[in-house]
Amino acid sequence: MKFKIGYFADGPWSHLAFEKLIQDETLSIQFIVPRSDTNDQTLKQFSEKYSIDYIFPANINTVDFIEMVKQYDCDLFVSMSFNQIFRTDILSVPKLGVINCHAGKLPFYKGRNILNWALINDEIEFGITVHYVDTGIDTGDIINQKSYPISDDDTYNSLLEIAYKECSSILYDSIKEIQTGISKRIKQDTIHSVGFYCGRRGIGDEIINWNQSSRMIFNFIRAISKPGPMATTFIGEKKVQINKSKLISDAPEYIGTVGQLLAKTSDGFLVKTTDSFIEISEIYSEVKLKVGDKLI
Repeated sequence: MKFKIGYFADGPWSHLAFEKLIQDETLSIQFIVPRSDTNDQTLKQFSEKYSIDYIFPANINTVDFIEMVKQYDCDLFVSMSFNQIFRTDILSVPKLGVINCHAGKLPFYKGRNILNWALINDEIEFGITVHYVDTGIDTGDIINQKSYPISDDDTYNSLLEIAYKECSSILYDSIKEIQTGISKRIKQDTIHSVGFYCGRRGIGDEIINWNQSSRMIFNFIRAISKPGPMATTFIGEKKVQINKSKLISDAPEYIGTVGQLLAKTSDGFLVKTTDSFIEISEIYSEVKLKVGDKLI
């Protein structure tokens, strides 16, 4: 008898995971529930290609939805980049519970925009965790967790590419462990009693604070580089967006005017920071930049 899955999903993470799951003849994806706010056409195409029920739009915690999905008699519900909270009633529908794949090293980095925050916080690694869903936010028991190194060459995009691929692998492995009855459950408070949460980044969070060290600004710029919103600063009221920066080896600490463009380089400009200076490049500006300008 096939292992029945309800799939709640969105985006490239879920596409790669779906392609793994659909190739396993012992698994059966009974239905797909996409996010109602993003209109993921790839998931729609998967549903048509493989004759899988596609439930859109959906409020997953309503009585009508819960009664409908009970008819599928699923063993497991799987969440991959889904954005609705599973409440108590729906958590009890599948025989073996609900699991989620989270691009953070729980119990740390609960919450939102984890890859951005890992870079901003100057981490040397980031984690991917598959865990059971409970009534909290990213608080359920851990099934599997892996860590991946972060170097100074990494950006938001490079971490995304790793996470897209690795999420699909660790999620598939976790499902197979649950299917075969060999999965483990690690309570998060056995790793750390509290951990921490990250808040969702929003409009305004992309603005650079030049009263920070070169290292902090470097991390900030790469953390929200494309496909993120890009780090933003201003000359007067004119917007300047920066997609890349570089630390200057052995740059000395000294006092100066923070945010000032100090010199032109082959790729961009040197900018004064609170401790030294940094090179910015891949600049998108509403005004032509020149040495002496002050970014604010």
